[in-house]
Amino acid sequence: MKGILPPMALLAGLLAFSLWNSSQITRDTARWRAQLQQADTLSQAGNWPEAVSTLSNSYADWNNRQTYLHVVTQHSGVDETEAMYHRCLAFAQTQELSEFRAEVAGLREQLRLLAEMEQFSVRNIL
Repeated sequence: MKGILPPMALLAGLLAFSLWNSSQITRDTARWRAQLQQADTLSQAGNWPEAVSTLSNSYADWNNRQTYLHVVTQHSGVDETEAMYHRCLAFAQTQELSEFRAEVAGLREQLRLLAEMEQFSVRNIL
């Protein structure tokens, strides 16, 4: 019985971390998606300075979590999200409404997928 306790404790610790990680990434991506929605709403209203500011703040928030994301998620997903943020900023700065809105929609979906990849589900385990 003593021999089984350390492996069981390790498995329980890994499960707890997995659940916490999923919750944390879901919370972060929901916040970023809301920030992007706000930037989209501001751009539609023609308030480009505020849209750029909101988008820049969202990117700064994202950037603060990149090291953690690179540790716990797939690098390709994080790198693609980074590139999409840069494209969104470029379209916002040039006030290209249709391109900006399309890129923001894609970025919001990319963030949703990042959260989905870390969710504790049968699909992700198998």
